[in-house]
Amino acid sequence: MSAIDNLSAQCEPFFQLLQSAIHEQQLVKLVLSKYHGDEAIKQLQVRPVELKQQWQLSFTYKYQTQDITHNFDANTAISEIRKLLGHKYSAANLFALQNEAQLTFSKKGKVLFQQKKLSQPVSLSAMEHNREKQRYLTLQRPFLQALGVTDAGQQLVPAMSRKWKQINKFIEIFSTAVKDTGLSQRQQLHVADFGSGKAYLTFAMHDYLCNTLGLEAKVTGVELRQNLVDLCNNTATQLGLNGIDFEQGDVKHFKARGINVMIALHACDIATDYAIHMGIATGAEIIMCSPCCHKQIRPQMKMPDVLAPMLAHGIHLGQEAEMVTDSLRALLLEAFGYHTKVFEFVSLEHTSKNKMILATKAKNKPDKAKILKQVDEIKNFYGIKQHFLEGLLDAENSIL
Repeated sequence: MSAIDNLSAQCEPFFQLLQSAIHEQQLVKLVLSKYHGDEAIKQLQVRPVELKQQWQLSFTYKYQTQDITHNFDANTAISEIRKLLGHKYSAANLFALQNEAQLTFSKKGKVLFQQKKLSQPVSLSAMEHNREKQRYLTLQRPFLQALGVTDAGQQLVPAMSRKWKQINKFIEIFSTAVKDTGLSQRQQLHVADFGSGKAYLTFAMHDYLCNTLGLEAKVTGVELRQNLVDLCNNTATQLGLNGIDFEQGDVKHFKARGINVMIALHACDIATDYAIHMGIATGAEIIMCSPCCHKQIRPQMKMPDVLAPMLAHGIHLGQEAEMVTDSLRALLLEAFGYHTKVFEFVSLEHTSKNKMILATKAKNKPDKAKILKQVDEIKNFYGIKQHFLEGLLDAENSIL
């Protein structure tokens, strides 16, 4: 047996473990280190990731100044690792659900292989968590550079760090809703983003749906300012993106055309009500709003005597009006068959408002009469004649 054959034979137990972990989808992480080559690479990390609804391996090359990621199917990944280990990298650490293993090459060419069974196997939920972290955006996405979030070297522009966190948080919420509603299993879907502005989130949703989930998505950004519409359409053209376009208009006048996901962040006052109404009318599976400027309810509110001393302060009255407005919106959404959450979201640029209403199509039919009774009770308590969203729904549905 030649020295090369002997070396290969000593490595084989490690590769057998690796191959088993990959084919049985039990791999948690593989780290190749001690790189010796011409590039400034610190290490290579390999993790499982679901892309285009397939289990694949994500290779992240950790350079001194950036990360570069490539994705491979199981067989290609194993072949690639065999080429690299012992040639470009002298050490490997394997982490699987049931065991761990280490393979190292000494400077004299000796091979050291160690493995151990885990006394407490890694839980599948922990593995799913690792996979889920891979599903969101990376700084290498071309649209981020086009929008000025990253520089020519695909590094985060320091002034955009807050925006980068906001984009990722939004996509995290968005991805969960897409999964929960079953839209991730659709081949085609339509997203409408009202008040899209410079379209950081619009491009991010398109990238996530098309490149991460592998869907044939149509994403429409709707914006009043024509200069931003032109800017975003030009950006999409320059990037060679299909399925994303921008139109001039607003939520009040936009004609709903089979929208699956309705987004309206920071639509002022009753513009949020128009957006929610459109989402309900078009049968959207997901409605995401971040309301601001709660003006419509506040003048109608008559303070119950017991609350009058508290709400004599303008700031408290404003907070109360905001809470009542969005609570009624959430209830009306539930009456029309949505499961609704109201929660705090990171504040977006140019505003301190950070509340989000997330509504997803419910699987069970609601008790509409009971919910509408709750709406009436809240209105009576505060002396409110009518919520604007209620009026929009009432004009279309005589049952309200």
